[in-house]
Amino acid sequence: MADNLPAEFDVVVVGTGLPESIIAAACARSGQRVLHVDSRNYYGGNWASFSFSGLLSWIKENQEKSDVSDECEDWRKLILENEEVLSLNKKDKTIEHVEAFCFGDQDSAKDVEEAGALPKLPVFGASGAEGVAQDPDKECPPLESAVARAESCEPEKAASVDPASTAEVNDTEVNCENESSHSLSSGESAPDLGKAEAAPSEVSAQEPKKIMYSQIVREGRRFNIDLVSKLLYSRGLLIDLLIKSNVSRYAEFKNATRILAFREGKVEQVPCSRADVFNSRQLTMVEKRMLMKFLTFCLDYEQHPDEFQDYKNSTFAQFLRTRKLTPSLQHFILHSIAMVSETDCSTLEGLQATRKFLQCLGRYGNTPFLFPLYGQGEIPQCFCRMCAVFGGIYCLRHSVQCLVVDKESGRCKAIIDHFGQRISANYFIVEDSYLSESVCRNVCYRQISRAVLITDQSVLKTDSEQQVSILTVPPVDLGQPAVCVIELCSSTMTCMKDTYLVHLTCPSTKTAREDLEPVVQKLFHLNTETGKETENEELEKPRVLWAVYFNMRDSSGIDRNSYSSLPSNVYVCSGPDSALGNDCAVKQVSQTNFFWLQNFSFKYSPCFCSGLFCFMVGNQYKYSYKASQLDTQNSYLTSKVNVSGIENGRNFRKGQLV
Repeated sequence: MADNLPAEFDVVVVGTGLPESIIAAACARSGQRVLHVDSRNYYGGNWASFSFSGLLSWIKENQEKSDVSDECEDWRKLILENEEVLSLNKKDKTIEHVEAFCFGDQDSAKDVEEAGALPKLPVFGASGAEGVAQDPDKECPPLESAVARAESCEPEKAASVDPASTAEVNDTEVNCENESSHSLSSGESAPDLGKAEAAPSEVSAQEPKKIMYSQIVREGRRFNIDLVSKLLYSRGLLIDLLIKSNVSRYAEFKNATRILAFREGKVEQVPCSRADVFNSRQLTMVEKRMLMKFLTFCLDYEQHPDEFQDYKNSTFAQFLRTRKLTPSLQHFILHSIAMVSETDCSTLEGLQATRKFLQCLGRYGNTPFLFPLYGQGEIPQCFCRMCAVFGGIYCLRHSVQCLVVDKESGRCKAIIDHFGQRISANYFIVEDSYLSESVCRNVCYRQISRAVLITDQSVLKTDSEQQVSILTVPPVDLGQPAVCVIELCSSTMTCMKDTYLVHLTCPSTKTAREDLEPVVQKLFHLNTETGKETENEELEKPRVLWAVYFNMRDSSGIDRNSYSSLPSNVYVCSGPDSALGNDCAVKQVSQTNFFWLQNFSFKYSPCFCSGLFCFMVGNQYKYSYKASQLDTQNSYLTSKVNVSGIENGRNFRKGQLV
């Protein structure tokens, strides 16, 4: 049980975000005894994915910010005279300015139940609040009643998936079949990668299917909505790590199918590959030759220093103007290929970004990007599964009261959890959001503006409705950040059929709604009143059915010395950053000073690892994993891993990325 854990571990990890999960997996794989805890009732922290009703619960929780009382009040008796405590936060303060709106048809949804929902289970420290607060100007009573109904028939652990240990059935184990999945090979194209359950919808483009709010609530488990929106570069650090570690066997991926540009008020597709360039009708023959010549130069720009040396102190946008490129080509390269700031990006940074884009083309598809089926929240859970396979112990809803620090050595000796249990370890990994204000008083945090929309059409209609698109909307005023838009279709297993899930992200300058609503108004139709006259151009835009805006803390890139009184054996992991990829999280792991991680390449040595590894989630569930024969040839797994358990009411999906 979670209130009777072993008293000693090698590593204690607090928080289940992506960096913490990677470190936990690496430590467990190298033979360390790992305890991985999180005070939340879901995995992933700010990297998590939620079903629709789960997201509504998360919204309500962050709007109310209720205090969590100490379950154990006499834990201070465990502190010795030569020790001092470093208190940890018991509630998340990384999310602010949460605003949710319902733009869809609000038919009666109060009696609608989410399909496949499981009985609700008690959760430690839960506020028990129901419903979602709406903006006063757009109050929606049916939405609030539907939320309460949806929450009442779903477990409070509402994330789309949990790692190996998490399921919604109390003390129940269900065997899952290993489903066949697509295998990716380095340098090999995979056009049908990550096929989903449904064929493209045959609904007419002129008359999109009318989606009721009750349908969204009823099909809420079809949604897997990410708190942070990212894509995986096909030759990025995270993909390499997934391949070398074989963690990719726990997930499936779909390649992004197109890259879009927003120019002169219109959305258009950007040609990426050589074939796309020469088949494009948007570019003249002269422009095609210009573009191919410049992209060829970017691939080996270091071999031609004379061509950019004079512009090292200039911005990349200024450098592009000297290359005799047309304005449309400059726009495509700056905002859709390099995807960098027009004012802040230097020439070298722009060339590096362009080369990275080009090097990732063609490995798994026609674009450089992959997206994990069921959402970005799958990735940290995949690493948690590996940690569990090698004996890591997991506890959700398990808050930590404090770190116990030795006054003489300045090293952390133990943690004290909410049960009043003292657990000793040699090293401690702590997510930034758990650190108290006294430790972070000198830290200057940035913010990320986020919006998530459910829409009825794609921003750019084509013959195929199953498109995964990325679009960068340049700022209206110089100095303002560009907005990254990622549009996901139902084949990514993140939304219900006939809808699209749209993520908008940018560095914050104001609240998320103030930063992102102007972009939403450019791309989408928000008017729900059919009686008003609307221009034809507005009617052609996709209609927003539901939206949420929020600001998220960006704690990436903070120097360790900025934290006050941090023990030498305590390492801090940041939350998500505003970049498109995941390189920042992987770099944090590589910079960790653990002696067993410095030379740890995540590659398997030939071995036979069999047996059952049992671990706990809070004090509610128990699960078992069984690992089979592993083969290191070409760094991929030759046999499957049998997993017992159910995640969020559905079977696991398996995949290989090799």
